[in-house]
Amino acid sequence: MMHNGISQVSGAQRRARLAERFKQGSLVVAPGVFEMISAKMADAMGFDALYMTGYGTVASYLGLPDAGLASYTDMVGRVQQFASITTTPMICDGDTGYGGLLNVMHTVRGYENAGACAIQLEDQEFPKKCGHMLGRLVVPAEQMVDKIRVAVETRSDPNFLIIARTDARTTHGLDEALRRAELYARAGADLLFVESPESVEEMQIICKNFDLPLVANMVEGGRTPVLSKQELQELGYGLAIFPAAAFLAAGAAFESVYQTIKETGSSVGAQAPLYNFGRFSQLMGFDWVQKFDATHAPKE
Repeated sequence: MMHNGISQVSGAQRRARLAERFKQGSLVVAPGVFEMISAKMADAMGFDALYMTGYGTVASYLGLPDAGLASYTDMVGRVQQFASITTTPMICDGDTGYGGLLNVMHTVRGYENAGACAIQLEDQEFPKKCGHMLGRLVVPAEQMVDKIRVAVETRSDPNFLIIARTDARTTHGLDEALRRAELYARAGADLLFVESPESVEEMQIICKNFDLPLVANMVEGGRTPVLSKQELQELGYGLAIFPAAAFLAAGAAFESVYQTIKETGSSVGAQAPLYNFGRFSQLMGFDWVQKFDATHAPKE
């Protein structure tokens, strides 16, 4: 429930809902949201979860690449704002935890208090890189095991889910990625995220090795095949995230309409579809602004 554009659904309620949803076993599909308009639109559509993409959030908030440039303060503020305007459970990218073990404790506590329902932590060296880029380096597996243990110990709500991601596949091969994922499962991770397998066959191997819910990262133009919901379910994935689809679509629309204005001096004839202005204003909450004004504005 929303009141004056602010969510009245508690973090605990959302976390319980998401944890229960994963227990059902069928695939959870989470679209990527990257700023507040995308969050409001996706929230209204009835998804089981939304995914706060680090790539898209850093790009939209700072105009910078997802390369370890955003701080904990940057990102936890975004988590809080996303959670405040939505009611759908939010899965949030927490990068490497923004430092050592003490930082991981602070990050987990901050994300949970900000309203996240799950945090994704990865085993890259700092500064990290986007998961579908080459040249990613990973810390020793034992360091990530300690991070997962600290994350599990720190959360106050057992329904706050810890997603352990390994980026070892691209540089060290699939066997090393599988070895690490097993260690992270033993450390207490709730979901496992073996990033950027490069074929359906590799995805099959990953899913056959683990009983915990597994994350499929569906990045259009990335290193992993983008599959249908049925294919992902048949492989055995528990969560499919689509971090890039919305901002890639938005980027194409931006470019198209701006090009029309640049070439013609007007938006007349723009090829990009335009959202209805009245519906958009309602989505942003102008309806409750009008109700407020009707009640409280000075009378003529």
